[in-house]
Amino acid sequence: MTTSKLIHGYEVVIGFETHTQLATQSKIFSRAPTAFGAEPNTQACAVDLALPGTLPVMNREAVACAIKLGLALGSHIAPVSIFARKNYFYPDLPKGYQISQFEIPVVQGGEVEFFLGDEKKTVRLVRAHLEEDAGKSLHEDFIGQSGIDLNRAGTPLLEIVTEPDMRSSDEAVAYAKELHKIVTWIGICDGNMQEGSFRCDANVSVRKPGQPLGTRREIKNLNSFKFMQQAIDYEIRWQIEQIEDGHAIQQATVLFDPDTGETRAMRTKEDAADYRYFPDPDLPPLHISEQWVQEQRALMAELPRSMAARFVADYGLPEYDATTLTQSKAMAAYFEAVAKACGQPKLASNWIMGEVSRRLNAGESGIEQAPVTAAQLAALIGRIADGTISNNAAKQVFDALWTGDSNDVDAVIESKGLKQMNDSGALEKIIDEVIAANTDNVAQFRAGKDKAFNALVGQIMKASKGKANPTQVNELLRAKLAG
Repeated sequence: MTTSKLIHGYEVVIGFETHTQLATQSKIFSRAPTAFGAEPNTQACAVDLALPGTLPVMNREAVACAIKLGLALGSHIAPVSIFARKNYFYPDLPKGYQISQFEIPVVQGGEVEFFLGDEKKTVRLVRAHLEEDAGKSLHEDFIGQSGIDLNRAGTPLLEIVTEPDMRSSDEAVAYAKELHKIVTWIGICDGNMQEGSFRCDANVSVRKPGQPLGTRREIKNLNSFKFMQQAIDYEIRWQIEQIEDGHAIQQATVLFDPDTGETRAMRTKEDAADYRYFPDPDLPPLHISEQWVQEQRALMAELPRSMAARFVADYGLPEYDATTLTQSKAMAAYFEAVAKACGQPKLASNWIMGEVSRRLNAGESGIEQAPVTAAQLAALIGRIADGTISNNAAKQVFDALWTGDSNDVDAVIESKGLKQMNDSGALEKIIDEVIAANTDNVAQFRAGKDKAFNALVGQIMKASKGKANPTQVNELLRAKLAG
């Protein structure tokens, strides 16, 4: 559990349900394809529609995806789990029920760890269960009518459910981003939120500190991190205002409207009893052997938190750096390539988390699109480490590499005349001249005023046209002033 930041005297309580579309080639109980963007109703077969005489058959790859998630999150993978029918009527649910899991889900417990700023957070998971998706109602294209596209019907999902452990919209978004990173990292989901591959429902309530949990409202189908933050913030404000005005919160399912920035009630919230769950008579219990679990473990790539721990142990990075650098496989690989080539892992981390990330974020690009290669950045860091150039000069070199003016670090240093002055004789001459011309600052420094020292350093750097090595300047100046 986390410490709470109160809003107008209220504690915010948030839990998440995330529908993760699994990266299988076919649906969870049929051989119909799952590709996005097909013409409406061209990818729904008789099994998806539960036509008479059809029977569902479990997709083995969907189960493998569930096992991988359980392994990634430290969950218990149930050796036996049960499929159930979740009964409700909706126009885009052709069967009149959804095949899901209820009492015994395939993945139980586990946790997601992440950083919010430099504070480490942990959100506990209740479960992750396999289920099929429904179809989609289309309202925009038909005047006065709705169209039904059943292409999504039967698409495999893992619904990942948390405990109500989050206490702010910032924390909720950070959790969602971390979960998104994990499911894409282990390859069970493509993570495309615009296409509905990763959809989050946020259960939001507020209470006075120490009071029982408040009545929650569920914000459905949040498909961007930006909208997620806006929706939760609005819902928190709305609930607090309702309570302060003397109104009780009614449990409900709500939708977020990005155009108005508001949530609006869609329907009263159903409880489990309303769905009349019962074991699906057409599907036997799902058995997962320990051998299958171990086979999947052997196939999995190094997990982000394991890799972060290795970065701390092998490269001496702070935990925050290691976690940030393992936001994606591509960024982690880029860092390792730079660190191994230049032998300066902390400098490599600083540059990637600083200049590289700043420019990528400005261009809304991933590390894969970075115009500066790992080898080029390593060469640049090497020139900082050996004293050839200063940090300020390095930024000029980096800019030239990024904009494509040059692809050679040393050539940029030469053409721009950025080499530091490492000749101690020439530097001493400049220092002597600055000391002679700034007797007031010298006297102030000797009287104990450190600002005067910085002023002298500034004069020396100016006289050397920025080419003096700052470390060397500090050492020589202090030695001369002490003499």
